[in-house]
Amino acid sequence: MLAAAARLFATHGINATGMEQVAEEAPVSKRTLYVRFRTKSDLVVAYLQDLASSGATLDSVLTREDIPPRERILRLFDQPAPEQAPARGCPFIDAAAEFPDPESAVHSCAREQKLRMVQLVAALATDMGCRQPVALAEQLVTLADGAASRAMVLGDADHGRHARAAAEVLLKHALPDPN
Repeated sequence: MLAAAARLFATHGINATGMEQVAEEAPVSKRTLYVRFRTKSDLVVAYLQDLASSGATLDSVLTREDIPPRERILRLFDQPAPEQAPARGCPFIDAAAEFPDPESAVHSCAREQKLRMVQLVAALATDMGCRQPVALAEQLVTLADGAASRAMVLGDADHGRHARAAAEVLLKHALPDPN
């Protein structure tokens, strides 16, 4: 059910996808879908949580210990693999936009993921000796989110190249000189 919802949300958007479509795509009965997810908000929160835990999000590279911290941050701006679907932007930003009430469970879930991403980048910046790791993390995550949004709007899979160049400048000025 979550896989069907993910496909439909990515293709049509969350609000444009009805529970009946999800049931049909799954394929399960509407009754089965509603037993598992009482409301569409419950389904969307489960989808976002599943996405966050799947390792298929932008921030998944941030936790890879086999890559140096600076490179992990810069990989936020890499071009997606050619076999991936067209650029759709950030699903967490999309969900927050489609559920604008900051008190809604969906918006809260999206906010938590965005705050987690800042924490991960700040921890990497701290490891690299940055004097203001949270400020740098906010700047870098804002660049990554902006790049993902531009990719969706412009249909440009290579959305991160300009943001990566800006991130390199930010890192150069925020980190101690290695010499």
